[in-house]
Amino acid sequence: MKKLTPILAIASILSCSNTMKAQHSQQISQQNNPYTLVYKGAITKNEKGKVHIHPVTYKLNGIEIAANVYTPANYDSSKIYPALIIAHPNGGVKEQTAGLYAQQLAEKGYITIVADAAYQGASGGEPRHTDKPAYRVEDIYGMADYISRFAGVDAKRIGALGICGGGGYTLKAAQSDKRLKAIATLSMFNSGKVRRNGFQNSQLNTIQERLKQASDARQQEVINGKIIYSGVANITDEEINKTETDLYREGYLYYYRTHAHPNSTFLYTTSSLMDLITWDATDQMELINQPLLMIAGSKADTKYMTDEAYTKATESVNKELYVIDGATHIQTYWKPEYVSQIVSKLSYFFSTNL
Repeated sequence: MKKLTPILAIASILSCSNTMKAQHSQQISQQNNPYTLVYKGAITKNEKGKVHIHPVTYKLNGIEIAANVYTPANYDSSKIYPALIIAHPNGGVKEQTAGLYAQQLAEKGYITIVADAAYQGASGGEPRHTDKPAYRVEDIYGMADYISRFAGVDAKRIGALGICGGGGYTLKAAQSDKRLKAIATLSMFNSGKVRRNGFQNSQLNTIQERLKQASDARQQEVINGKIIYSGVANITDEEINKTETDLYREGYLYYYRTHAHPNSTFLYTTSSLMDLITWDATDQMELINQPLLMIAGSKADTKYMTDEAYTKATESVNKELYVIDGATHIQTYWKPEYVSQIVSKLSYFFSTNL
């Protein structure tokens, strides 16, 4: 399956990738939304008595971060609200599924924040599309920093939700950041494990080869400033149809077709693999002592990662594995019947534990 194997690309293909994805957004067009949100039911304007969206920026380690804060209906800054930080999937941006869950959880009474990762989306940072675990974890700390000072937020009641790769990074952040009082993941993806071993352990025989490739890429950055990328720059309908795994086939449809956004990309700097391959979201899971809810679809081909992480969370004071019957990984991002079930479960979990 050639599309699962990282490919090399030069920076110039980024514009081609973004153009193609925008052209193929068949069901939902970000051009029709002033906030460029691409999920169904997205806010198009702030109306009295409804959830409001507040685009914000802030500095994190000298990098400007672009984020959206959602406030509940009839929000009153003189009152006190619990808050949730939401970490987006790998390759995703705040305008996609992370924004969907931020909006719907705001409808349940939470102040929510979703930010584009540093070096990605509308946030700053060079080289673009750097995808290092330490940076993604720092992004979560940064969201907690910002939202804890937002008017009306009770800093003692902050929870976290991580989706896909954001789920793995949220688990890591929760190990050390005890400002996060309750932790939830949805369709958790262990980025380090997959970059090291391949999806479903399909690349165990090429770890050293890929580390050498990553090291060489970093050397190119140092010597002549050339940025080399891995990932999928673009894809045809035929290639999508031939993709065997649900995660990647449905993921290509989601990111390149139905919910495409010009800031979203499957590319990442090849040198990032030096950090990714040596990292694992489940290392030191016993440091999580907060309440923990892990959600995955029963048909998700990524569920093995949620199962492993859940088993290792031996010190969580209150943990639960919640399985969405019939759902695949990507279907939990958008399918209404699954989203409503997940939001109800998340709302109950956070209301009980915050």
